[in-house]
Amino acid sequence: MFKRIMVPVDLTHADRLAKALNVAGDLAAHYGARLIYVGVTASTPSSIAHTPHEYGEKLAAFAKAQGLAAGVEAESHPVISHDPAVDLDPALVKAVSEVDADLVVMASHIPGLADHFWPSNGGTIASRAAVSVMVVR
Repeated sequence: MFKRIMVPVDLTHADRLAKALNVAGDLAAHYGARLIYVGVTASTPSSIAHTPHEYGEKLAAFAKAQGLAAGVEAESHPVISHDPAVDLDPALVKAVSEVDADLVVMASHIPGLADHFWPSNGGTIASRAAVSVMVVR
């Protein structure tokens, strides 16, 4: 049913993604799908990496570890953005077609007051992506 599952990740908060990562791994194992971990970063140094190349290496290592843990094939797709805080949603929607995903599995947060005024990343991706999106809370 699914062949390529895109999993947006924020390496800065990887510890908060456990449920979504487990769901993505289980689905990939069940359907024999490949996992594609997508991370969006700036070209400037960050707490995760000093360069886009270093970020790509760290994302690739993360993807490899997650694929081994789930027993499935995995790859990474780093996206370099001028301003990830502003470009995150459009960059992720664009990445869906770039990686040829047929499902997106992503983590969410517990909704709060601000969500009544501004859409969440998961809600925005679900409303704009041309594929199914599973938001794991």
